[in-house]
Amino acid sequence: MRSRVAIVYNKPVPSRYDLRGEAKAVCGVLDAVKAVHQALLESGYDVVQVPLVPPLKRAREELKGLTADLVFNLFEGFSGYPETEARVPEIVSELGMPYTGCSAATLTLALDKAKTKAILEESGFATPGYQLLSPETLSTFHLSYPCIVKPCGEDASHGLSEESVVNEFTSLERQVGVVSSFYGQALVEEFIDGQEFNATVLGDSPATVLAVSEIAYLLPPGVPRIMTFAAKWEPESLCYQGIKVICPAQVPDNEGKRIAETALAVFQLLCGRGYARVDMRLDRGGQLNIIEVNPNPDISPGSGAVRQAEAAGMGYTEFIAKIATLALEKS
Repeated sequence: MRSRVAIVYNKPVPSRYDLRGEAKAVCGVLDAVKAVHQALLESGYDVVQVPLVPPLKRAREELKGLTADLVFNLFEGFSGYPETEARVPEIVSELGMPYTGCSAATLTLALDKAKTKAILEESGFATPGYQLLSPETLSTFHLSYPCIVKPCGEDASHGLSEESVVNEFTSLERQVGVVSSFYGQALVEEFIDGQEFNATVLGDSPATVLAVSEIAYLLPPGVPRIMTFAAKWEPESLCYQGIKVICPAQVPDNEGKRIAETALAVFQLLCGRGYARVDMRLDRGGQLNIIEVNPNPDISPGSGAVRQAEAAGMGYTEFIAKIATLALEKS
């Protein structure tokens, strides 16, 4: 009998992101759902799609009624409520069903960027200096410019624009105000402008690091070298067109090994199962700094994780089947 897989995801609905012109990030999950569905069919699974909508009680009842051998978790949280992302693995775990990707605890931690950075620091990893700030606590600012101001509890580049990198107090005050009013508490980091790399790790036994990517910024002078919302989601924008992904990264073997080993160590510390992408930048002293840890990153065709899998010799269908197999082995 063929195994039955339920693809669980958040059905896009109007949300607070619409007010900021950021609805594209919410709808992006549909590309992944379509592609994953086809890949699972090609791998011999029976597949059903399960779109979830609020409230959480309704979603729980939907999940309780599932008949499936595996939940393929593409749930990114209800639109405008990223903190709900961890609820699906939490619920399906309580129901005794295996699921793909990272645990509820990992997803919860990753959406608290300040706490994640504190754990990284305590474990000996370099990460840019940071503060949590609000308009009321700006007087306590003590970092060195330039800084980048980002939401503490968002992903998908929500809240990141060319104005996010600040060089003086007036700009800092403005950006902290913008982030606080739309996304909650602002995370302010000292901005590292060195080479940027990322690597996706699969939670095999032992875990596997896919090909390392470099993010090459080919932007005009004065445009900050960051992955803004436009750079990720708006193909017609200058920021999108001015970024090139080099995969595998063209670096010396020892440097590539160092990047991969760092990504693996971070994954083992914070994730342990599923799959995750670790974003890093080199500072002026050549030290790798951990910028972000992204559990359950985008796996739609053309995404960074898929590009890295392909560079490692793994086609899309094989990659998706591998993610499913890992989850079944962990159950």
